[in-house]
Amino acid sequence: MNIDVVGAGIIGLSTALTLADRGHSVTVHDPAPASGASHHAGGMLAPTAEVVYKQEPLFPLMRASAEWYPELIALAAKYTDLPTGYRTDGTLVVARDTADKTHLAELRDYQAQHGMEVEKVTTRAARSLEPALSPAINGAVRIAGDHQVQPRLFTQALLSACRAAGVRVDPQRIDDARTLDADQVVIANGLGARALLPYLDLRPVYGDVLQLRVPDHQYPLLTHVVRGFVEDRPVYLIPREDRTLTVGATTREDGRAAPQVQGVHQLLRDAIELVPAVEECDFLEATAGARPGTPDDLPYLGRLDERTVVSTGYFRHGILLSALAARCGAELVEKHKPSIDLSACDPRRHE
Repeated sequence: MNIDVVGAGIIGLSTALTLADRGHSVTVHDPAPASGASHHAGGMLAPTAEVVYKQEPLFPLMRASAEWYPELIALAAKYTDLPTGYRTDGTLVVARDTADKTHLAELRDYQAQHGMEVEKVTTRAARSLEPALSPAINGAVRIAGDHQVQPRLFTQALLSACRAAGVRVDPQRIDDARTLDADQVVIANGLGARALLPYLDLRPVYGDVLQLRVPDHQYPLLTHVVRGFVEDRPVYLIPREDRTLTVGATTREDGRAAPQVQGVHQLLRDAIELVPAVEECDFLEATAGARPGTPDDLPYLGRLDERTVVSTGYFRHGILLSALAARCGAELVEKHKPSIDLSACDPRRHE
């Protein structure tokens, strides 16, 4: 089958690679592969730590995608030797003050109610695992099942794997999917899908994110992903094997595509509150990514018509849900029943 995939972010590339591995002839269309939301993402595979109240329909999708993620990593490794930054050290979630500790306890109870495994640990145990943590933290939990990839590495690995698997990468910008003559078309170009399918209710949600370098005398500053609450503000610190540290991420819908001074200041201040040695790191970069959000924060993943499948609107979970998008997207293209119920992701639900 000839298949056109519009969009070469992590969703489009994962889907294209899966389809090519299944024996299809695949072309990916994107004038700037791996440069959209994926380029600015943190890369946490955190179906437990990233739960949000009142978003229960997302939870089974997140859990399933986390379970399927090793298959996606192995599929990339089948075609390329490039690194993905995949790490399974787990996550620590910490609270800065007593009010944050209450927030953390309430979140832990909510996670437990939904069958998620969260281990309460003492602050002493947390600092034993991560000595760089501030002695002033007030609470901590450990989530062994939450992992990470390094999105910029992973998208380059997927791009390399796609080419090795026979996927054609076309730099042409697609302004009308009707001009494509493939047997099946997958619309997976994030916010760009609005131009092709105007009834998709997508909005840009910006997030400031920082890249730091850990000096030699401090490395490794952290081994776990550290998420925390500081005066009820969320912050995360992600250690990388290339001696960098990703700090993120704010959430704003102000339409401003550049990183904001207030956001950068807030992230640095809160990261230093949790890990004081961050002050000694080298500052490399501040960027802001526009994530494609939907009114209910659920993705648009489903079949539109006999020829068209939509896969966009993944908001904060695009990296985590890429394994689900790849597997279920391929199943939809092949007109098979998806491996998980996608009724909540109906792309026409906001039409």
